[in-house]
Amino acid sequence: MWLCVGFFSLQVLNEKKLQEVDSLWKEFETPEKANKIVKLKHFEKFQDTTEALAASTALVEGKLSKNLKKILKKIVAKDAHEQLAVADAKLGGVIKEKLNLSCIHSPMVTELMRGIRSQIEGLITGLPSREMAAMCLGLAHSLSRYKLKFSPDKVDTMIIQAISLLDDLDKELNNYIMRCREWYGWHFPELGKIITDNLAYCKCVRKVGDRSNFASSDVSDILPEEIEEDVKAAAEISMGTEVSEEDINNIIHLCDQVIEISEYRTQLYDYLKNRMMAIAPNLTVMVGELVGARLIAHAGSLLNLAKHPASTVQLLGAEKALFRALKTKRDTPKFGLIYHASLVGQSNAKNKGKISRMLAAKTALTIRYDALGENTSAEMGAENRLKVETRLRLLEERGIRRISGTGKALAKTDKYQNKSEIKVFDPSGDSTLPVVSKKRKIQEVDEQDTEVAVKAKKFKAEMK
Repeated sequence: MWLCVGFFSLQVLNEKKLQEVDSLWKEFETPEKANKIVKLKHFEKFQDTTEALAASTALVEGKLSKNLKKILKKIVAKDAHEQLAVADAKLGGVIKEKLNLSCIHSPMVTELMRGIRSQIEGLITGLPSREMAAMCLGLAHSLSRYKLKFSPDKVDTMIIQAISLLDDLDKELNNYIMRCREWYGWHFPELGKIITDNLAYCKCVRKVGDRSNFASSDVSDILPEEIEEDVKAAAEISMGTEVSEEDINNIIHLCDQVIEISEYRTQLYDYLKNRMMAIAPNLTVMVGELVGARLIAHAGSLLNLAKHPASTVQLLGAEKALFRALKTKRDTPKFGLIYHASLVGQSNAKNKGKISRMLAAKTALTIRYDALGENTSAEMGAENRLKVETRLRLLEERGIRRISGTGKALAKTDKYQNKSEIKVFDPSGDSTLPVVSKKRKIQEVDEQDTEVAVKAKKFKAEMK
């Protein structure tokens, strides 16, 4: 074991009592009882606080320091057949690998270590309690400063500050550019409609100054040839007012500020991209560096973000809308900051909720892998992104699937074949009169004659 004052080793005197784990604490109620269970075998004191800090940091990281290695070699030389009880299983594996010393780690060892710590002053004699307390306090402060300085968990603070500064720069740039366009627009209002790019606008104004100088100035390195000709033509017939040289100088100074901030923003974005790929590569692959950095900043740290479930990751940034919907008993939001991810943007409005839910689930896995895993590769993020993209394609293709049946098979379309048929015109369809033959039959004539004769007889009889 180790203390703030040095390393020491203890030998177990009665192994039978260690088998009763639940009642082992009773054997360490007093220093006298503790001395019947274990006794001090070897003790080596630290020379100074630096040596104590180096040994402590090595043990915290599960590594062997030089002093500990020397002590363990002495133990191996004397008692190679004995087992070494260790409280850290990872450290026990390192000791067994390098020194070939049998190590044991179990709940019994944990209870034994707890009892030894409670009666440490009685087991190790010759150390004043006041001196030990002062050394423990000094080592605790040194170890805390070391962890705070070199802890990988604190590196995400740089990401939080960078994304916050990036958002502030975007707001300032928008204000400066709007002010520049409005200010110079009094002198040359047509330029704002011709040049839509803000950075190119400021570079042109800084290079030319007064609009009368456009005719003799060459801005081909800033603008394309067609736009340059339009600018020069508009400068000759501009309806803007005349301004003094002092006004132009102030506008040019404002343009310098815009260009400098734009260049710094590009540099800051590259820095943020590199830091995100170093700290959270899988999260960056899933949602991008900007969305990932905003998620980390909103949660406070990468470790805090890893503690959130997927449903919380999906709604991060939409807390006001969520509680407003719960209060008014309306539909809750489906996405927060994750809405700005490229995968959600690719889907149509109908599938955005489904994709954001699946993306949040996969993103939560990648966040935990980045925060708690030891591997720094981005393979897991790439695999999960491929799964989400496949799901997105299936949802988009579902619109052309057939409705009847199982709904899983795609709609089958018959191959088109051109069938040419020649139809002949039927003239009988032109007339709507019934077709009657011109020649009447003999029977029809006889029947008509008899009918006329019968009618004539009836008429004569009536006349009489």
